[in-house]
Amino acid sequence: MTSPLEILIHNTIAFVKEELAYAEGGHDWFHIERVYKNAILIAEKELVDLTVVRLAALLHDIADAKFNDGNDEIGPQTADNFLMTQDIPEATRNHVVQIIANVSFKGGKAVKTFHSKELEVVQDADRLDALGAIGIARTFNYGGFKNRKIYDPTIEPQLRMTPAEYKTSTAPTINHFYEKLLLLKDKMNTVAGKKIAQERHLFMEQFLAQFYAEWEGKK
Repeated sequence: MTSPLEILIHNTIAFVKEELAYAEGGHDWFHIERVYKNAILIAEKELVDLTVVRLAALLHDIADAKFNDGNDEIGPQTADNFLMTQDIPEATRNHVVQIIANVSFKGGKAVKTFHSKELEVVQDADRLDALGAIGIARTFNYGGFKNRKIYDPTIEPQLRMTPAEYKTSTAPTINHFYEKLLLLKDKMNTVAGKKIAQERHLFMEQFLAQFYAEWEGKK
């Protein structure tokens, strides 16, 4: 017999797949699925409410602000509207919505107003998908989606952007490595997340070394 929790997860997956059916390739259902798997893996080593972690991981990018005119409220609201149709405690629903509202990088400068172990797990899981081979692929996919230059040596990375400046940046894709991706290793919350991030960080450094060598015609 199917448990109420599994029915809830099934309903959530179906909702997310429908909502993200035409999403950009780095923020589609497959991104959600990877984050979901990462979150469950990390949660094995943490004392957390796994139901909250699973729901938040599935719904964390249901309406990303960068695809909705920078609106940071639409994601949490969309998730909340869906969860209100499901048979779950109000405290669980509110916790999931708070995680979604606080999970984003936002230039690494946003002040946290909410804290929980479940947020730490989902945040690490999401950040891991921005690292390593997948992270590199997603970064260039999004850069192409926004018609940005791959690299321009005359445009330096901006490391002191406000959340608003980060959100509206049109810098070349390579700059994003320095403005976000290479910073994530030191912003991980959990032991498991830090270990995986270290390995993926090293891969990105190796990629960049190869990239610059090829750019200069040295390899």
